[in-house]
Amino acid sequence: MGCKNILLVDDEEEVTRILAKRLGRRGYTCATAANGQLALEAMSQEAYQIVIMDVKMPVMDGMSALQKIHQHWPATQVILLSGHADMQLAVQAMSDGAFGYLMKPVDLDELLFKIEDAATQCRLEAEQGSGNNPS
Repeated sequence: MGCKNILLVDDEEEVTRILAKRLGRRGYTCATAANGQLALEAMSQEAYQIVIMDVKMPVMDGMSALQKIHQHWPATQVILLSGHADMQLAVQAMSDGAFGYLMKPVDLDELLFKIEDAATQCRLEAEQGSGNNPS
């Protein structure tokens, strides 16, 4: 299981299209979903190690989807994006299991740094889970 499989979730199609293109240039494989419900459906079909998701979306918002992802796929690293500076929401997201919480418009370098952190965490968990610890 590689740690370069990313699901981008945002109701703004332009945001996910541009992000998928930029991440693709850096070796990531990206799929997209327009809301939390579609993200859950996508995750039940294919394993995504990293999910980058907007907080505010129709049908199912990012916080509700985060809770379900954390419940069903606890090894998946979720990075939330928000257009609103809300410290209380950020703290809630982290306590609900989010790997990160970044402000929109997101700085690509900052997002890439967070994705690399999440990919490293994914690899460490995979090594521990398979017993391939090099110690």
